[in-house]
Amino acid sequence: MAITAAMVKELREMTGAGMMDCKKALNETNGDMEAAVDVLKKSGAAKMEKKASRIAAEGIARVALSGNEAVVAEVNSETDFVAKNETFQEFVQLVADTALASGLNGGKNGEDVEALLEMNGLKDVLIEKTATIGEKLSVRRFEKVTGECVASYIHAGGKIGVLVAADGVVDAKEALTNVAMQIAAMNPQYISRDDIAQEEIDKMREIIVDSSLNDPASLPKPILNELINKACAGVWTAEDVAIYEEKKSNMNYLFNFLSKEAKAALVALAMEDKANIVANKIFNGAVEGRVSKQLKDICLLDQTYVKAEDGKQSVAAYLKSVNPALVIKKAVRFEVGEGMEKKNEDFAAEVAAQMA
Repeated sequence: MAITAAMVKELREMTGAGMMDCKKALNETNGDMEAAVDVLKKSGAAKMEKKASRIAAEGIARVALSGNEAVVAEVNSETDFVAKNETFQEFVQLVADTALASGLNGGKNGEDVEALLEMNGLKDVLIEKTATIGEKLSVRRFEKVTGECVASYIHAGGKIGVLVAADGVVDAKEALTNVAMQIAAMNPQYISRDDIAQEEIDKMREIIVDSSLNDPASLPKPILNELINKACAGVWTAEDVAIYEEKKSNMNYLFNFLSKEAKAALVALAMEDKANIVANKIFNGAVEGRVSKQLKDICLLDQTYVKAEDGKQSVAAYLKSVNPALVIKKAVRFEVGEGMEKKNEDFAAEVAAQMA
């Protein structure tokens, strides 16, 4: 059967495949349109399998909202160029829309992705888009939030996607959008301190204690002086003791002149006396201050609200000013490619390899 340009055009419009692929499929099936579609699907699946080992860490995030539910989805491509392609962006939106209607909850680690791909022919669409676009495409993850009010924010064209769900107030979308922007910018790990396990806080405190003991110059002066007295009593060399005697009137510069061995000896003395130092009220107060500062950095409600007019208002205070009943229930932040291996582009090496 003679394959006409109209037939090729029709198959291309049906599948989105390239013109030559469509012509080849029609020739293989003697003009049978349905069989040609199957050939293209199989070809796309083969191409997808061939690309499976490639790194796809670019891409975009998209959101879908309906009523009191919202979904954010991340789909990856190999290059940022493809991520800006309209066909790819439409596919990512389809993934988000399908996830919203699916009843699945998803998760940050890719939970429910395989189940999602089995819905509404999404896996076939993924195969088709992989064949059409020519890069490995990967539906990495999606996550759903539910609340009396939900809002979203997409940053940098889709590089960061954020969802926020809240209870207590039905109409607070503007405030929640502001909070979503805060989350995009400041990347809090928790909503409040109450969400952090005590074991994690204890670990944070232990790290701060050890880092302080490993930096004797940062210790409160009474503790540092006690350690130096021990060091001068037979631990330091005569030269380091002489340096201390010369510089002790201005301790700010002492550590610029001490030998590496003298500094290491102070660290060893501090670690040996760890229990007593930790029990010291001054030291313990400094440690708790640093713990509080770290918690402020990682807890949304403790963070300084980025749009605060006085530069001091916390997110919690901002929400209270909107409506005291407004309570953040859940927040999700997807940053495209986070935690993934990035492709190392070395064009000079690539050209050299091809010439060789």
